[in-house]
Amino acid sequence: MAPVHKRARVRRLAVGAAAAVASAALATGPASGLEVMRPAGSSAPVPPPAVPAPSVPSVRPPAVALPAIATPTIPTPAIPTPVIPTPTVPTVPADPGVSLTPPALPGLPVPTPPNIQVPLLANGSAFGAFLSSDALGVARMGLLSHWLGGAELRVGHTYLPGDSWRDIEGAPSFLDVWAHWRNERTDRMFVLNVPLQERNEDDVSDGDVRQLLRQGAAGRFDHHFRALAERLVRLKVPDTVLVLGWEMNGSTYTHRCGPDPESWKKYWNRIVTTMRSVPGQRFRFDFAPSRGLDAVAWTKCYPGDATVDILGMDSYDQPAGISFDQQVREPYGLQAHVDFAKAHGKPISYPEWGLFRNGDNAEYMQRMLAWMDEHKPLYNTLTDYCPHGVWQCAANPKSAEVYRAHLFGRTDQTAPAPVPTPSPTVPTAPPPPPACSPLDLGSWVEHWLGGKLCVRLDWWSH
Repeated sequence: MAPVHKRARVRRLAVGAAAAVASAALATGPASGLEVMRPAGSSAPVPPPAVPAPSVPSVRPPAVALPAIATPTIPTPAIPTPVIPTPTVPTVPADPGVSLTPPALPGLPVPTPPNIQVPLLANGSAFGAFLSSDALGVARMGLLSHWLGGAELRVGHTYLPGDSWRDIEGAPSFLDVWAHWRNERTDRMFVLNVPLQERNEDDVSDGDVRQLLRQGAAGRFDHHFRALAERLVRLKVPDTVLVLGWEMNGSTYTHRCGPDPESWKKYWNRIVTTMRSVPGQRFRFDFAPSRGLDAVAWTKCYPGDATVDILGMDSYDQPAGISFDQQVREPYGLQAHVDFAKAHGKPISYPEWGLFRNGDNAEYMQRMLAWMDEHKPLYNTLTDYCPHGVWQCAANPKSAEVYRAHLFGRTDQTAPAPVPTPSPTVPTAPPPPPACSPLDLGSWVEHWLGGKLCVRLDWWSH
């Protein structure tokens, strides 16, 4: 079942890229421990080159606020060592080609490896986390990687808001920072969730949804998806993984399948055909229901092998009291998902997963990580905010310790070398102020900030 709180999700925030990073980083001073170091004579952020700054449609504020970048846990993560109620798992020898020594991040101490033993498989799937929809999500990826001992977060994941068709076409100010992150390395993957209808979280009735699905199946909305495809190609991310109409088997979204599964499948096929017709595209389309039966069996919504490249599943630890074994065995559950994908010759993915109805459940965290190591999805992205996450949610310390131990220092030694990407020219920043060490968040984020972000090493004294 899709989490009922999703219509207030943080991921729906579609603020402008520059405003998002600046609002987080410019709350500086002794109390926050953050300062922005700008070039001499510069009092404001440098405007981005050739990037328009159109107004971005307002989005409902989230019910759950994300923590700021700088928190006391960043310099020295302090998670209590838990007693984890998990079955004994045989130890898998570490791959000699995988380094567990993380690279140093300027201004932050090298993290200490977790004090628990979890099997580490070198050839697991590409992974990442949803950290925020906008440019703040990009900025946080480096900090999460540092907390994970330099582990490579190769997947960037965000969501287009679904208030209007203009949102669904993908505002440049929303997508450009993600495109820049993707193109900094050739081995990165950009995953973009795309609503299939405007007013996507407005409690539209089944009757109205049925009419919209039939209009979509007849081609009424094709031009919106063509505009999105053309924009992604112009931004040089033609290989984006597109999660269309996610959790269509539930009842939360206007793009749900239940009111008319046949029209929903025809609509999906029109969208994929339209986007694939854009010159230069190399998109992959991910069909991602929520785990279990939910409002309708997700197999009734499957549009066919010709237009599906990846078979995904959003899988949270719910409902209350359910064990991981039940999540595996239930109708339309984890095992059914793996079996269906194998029968159709498709790789699997987990675009959304995490804790939910059973609190700080370290056993679920370990079992889900082991499940993914066994079945090797193309990618997975943890939903990292409360109640689902571990790094940005202090309410789940036991699960955080398991997640961190499992992924600490994980790298892919077979990945190709990074390809240099032209970066905006930014004036040389002045030396950091006393007791303030700079963070290397990349030239693009620093361009938006108008200088380097540094962590005050004496913040606690204030």
